Amino acid sequence: MRKSVAFTVFISVNLFLLVLLTLHARYRQTTAIRERLGRAELVRTLQLTDLCLFTEARYTRHPAMADRFAPFQDHPGAMEHFPSGSLVTPPHSNATRQEGS
Repeated sequence: MRKSVAFTVFISVNLFLLVLLTLHARYRQTTAIRERLGRAELVRTLQLTDLCLFTEARYTRHPAMADRFAPFQDHPGAMEHFPSGSLVTPPHSNATRQEGS
């Protein structure tokens, strides 16, 4: 096979793949928009108010709404009873207040 034919085949295959990638991206974009609209309708229907990350404890449900002492309500040296408490860090606003105190 001549180099010019190999180059033409290479370019043709790459252009075909580029078109496929573009079509796939457009399909995924329209699917994502439909899913987002569906979720928005679900939120509106169920009247959901905010994000819920974990269901175990109130201070892990929404980290921005947690107070500093919520995990330690038993006593300040209490161990974390919920596994999600080790996955979620304190909100940035609480961390800066604790450092400044």
